[in-house]
Amino acid sequence: MNKINRNPSPSEPVPEAGPVANGSIKRQTVLVLQGGGALGAYQAGVYQALSEGGIEPDWVIGTSIGAINAALIAGNEPGNRLPKLHEFWDGVTRSSPLDEFFRMMVPSNIFANMGTVMRGIPGFFEPNPSAMFGVNREVGVENASYYTTDPLKRTLNDLIDFECLNRKQTRLTVGAVNVNTSELKYFDSSQMPLSAAHIMASGALPPAFPAVCIDGEPYWDGGIYSNTPIEVVLDARPRRDALIFAVNMWQPRGTEPKSIWQVMGRQKDLQYASRGRSHVARQEQLHRLRHVVREMGKLVPEERRDDPMFKELASYGCPSVMHLVRLLSPRLDGEDHTKDIDFTRAGIRTRWQAGYEHGQRVLTEKPWECEVDMLQGIVIHESQE
Repeated sequence: MNKINRNPSPSEPVPEAGPVANGSIKRQTVLVLQGGGALGAYQAGVYQALSEGGIEPDWVIGTSIGAINAALIAGNEPGNRLPKLHEFWDGVTRSSPLDEFFRMMVPSNIFANMGTVMRGIPGFFEPNPSAMFGVNREVGVENASYYTTDPLKRTLNDLIDFECLNRKQTRLTVGAVNVNTSELKYFDSSQMPLSAAHIMASGALPPAFPAVCIDGEPYWDGGIYSNTPIEVVLDARPRRDALIFAVNMWQPRGTEPKSIWQVMGRQKDLQYASRGRSHVARQEQLHRLRHVVREMGKLVPEERRDDPMFKELASYGCPSVMHLVRLLSPRLDGEDHTKDIDFTRAGIRTRWQAGYEHGQRVLTEKPWECEVDMLQGIVIHESQE
């Protein structure tokens, strides 16, 4: 577990809206969950470790499958969260003797994944009859997809207590892209009541899944635009001290592919890793500049501090410190570009266990309990299997 320090480059800071003095508000704990289909079982394992270690998030942010996991966490009382996660993942796990037989014959999950493509996943998605009429048939944006997610709507309504969610005990934010404007929108329980539609919109990955209309506007999976919604908490106002666990499933680094099959896998990793490092690097620069402004403000004589111009410039400063713990799911032997539809019992169980063990190790090491440079606003702790 290493702390990464980068040298800042000049960048214009954004004025603060009511900066919060360091320590005046309790440090918030934030859980940020990427999209990645079946890979999301890893996130559930990480949450189990955190929960058993006494850490419950104040705020959960997710995209796609990360939005579903996030809603299962924020939309239930703490004692019910893990059982509901288990119920969801047990329900979408494929368990077929033929899958296990073919797995012994061929060292991959290609046959099981073909079954997912042909039949869908119970409680999640199933083939859309409208797709049989051809890809050029105009059926409307809410029906133009290879699968229907009606089963997921029923599952979410069964497993999520939306009254609990909308009491705002734990904040939930999910991202989706407006089909018409291409703008990314975050639906936030602190600003509006959330329903199953908001969660489904965040996971409506085309052309597999249909768009979901909210307030008359169609939305697709937020991962199309940004699969790592870390900027939500880093841009939040007023700034607060935070301990952020960002749980990522796509590999930003990899070996050079040597076949078309390997190219397809590497391309998917690059697409859905979503420039997470560059987003955080920009935020590091901005937060360091905010700390610089704060320290420079201390050098101004007391008699000048009532000057309106000083107050305006000083508002760019900020004392908050955010510890960002980045957890990255391990590669599994034999995985390929279809890994995100590997809903086999072995695949789900292995990824959940990997997340659980990884989370336990992070809690043992507690990298956020370290000395921090007074100019450092974001402290990054990388953790890989």
